[in-house]
Amino acid sequence: MDFPPLTGIVLAGGASSRLGTDKALLRLWGADGPTLLEATVAKLLSLCHEVIVVADRPRGRPRLRARTVLDAFPQGGVLGAIYTGLMASHTFHAFVVACDMPFLNDALLRYMAAQVRDYDVLIPRLPLRPETAHGNPERVEPLHAIYSRACLEPIRQALSAGEQRIVSFFPQVRVRYLEADEWAHFDPEGLSFRNLNTPEDLAYAQALLQHREPI
Repeated sequence: MDFPPLTGIVLAGGASSRLGTDKALLRLWGADGPTLLEATVAKLLSLCHEVIVVADRPRGRPRLRARTVLDAFPQGGVLGAIYTGLMASHTFHAFVVACDMPFLNDALLRYMAAQVRDYDVLIPRLPLRPETAHGNPERVEPLHAIYSRACLEPIRQALSAGEQRIVSFFPQVRVRYLEADEWAHFDPEGLSFRNLNTPEDLAYAQALLQHREPI
């Protein structure tokens, strides 16, 4: 690899209540294909020194080529899970993704991994559109981002104060925003940032992936 060592962190907690099934165990590439979590881990293994899965409860996953750690802040939401993954990481920087992002783009992942690491957070910023701004006024994608271990203490302080917004600690660290005109060169439609929250999301993903390989 032509960039410094990097840890991959996959967040696999949550109840998947809106979807009605465990997203991590979905088999979007057929009954004999990998689960969505297995495909995500394999994708990160192609560019990361190690991969860590942050889970909210013990689960048996014998085929998973990753180290699983339990969320140290189960009441801290996604921010607590990011903290847990960074604490377990053996490298200074870690690429954090969610387990329900079936369209991760190899070229974009590698581009981000190869950027000069003069930041503590490298995070994509989304276009200003109603569908992306709703519920995300900062217009960023925190679960397709690289974080450094310099974020640990600011995150810990935020969690101790009862804060769960991922961007809450950004003023305390160096943040580089990956603007849309930069990431769109690799992923014009922004599919990398789509996840599976509803049955409609799942149907959309199945339609797009029916003729694609997972990795």
